[in-house]
Amino acid sequence: MAEKAYCVKCKNTKEMKDEQKVTMKNNRLAVKGKCPDCGTAMFKILGKK
Repeated sequence: MAEKAYCVKCKNTKEMKDEQKVTMKNNRLAVKGKCPDCGTAMFKILGKK
């Protein structure tokens, strides 16, 4: 899948590793993963589907 998201710690957009799709409380889709460099949690909200 290789979603790109912004890492707050590195201050750069990178591809996530170990990503998984999740559904938030408001029934929107999101992707959760980790930064490949520093290991910080990354989160990207996807559109309505």
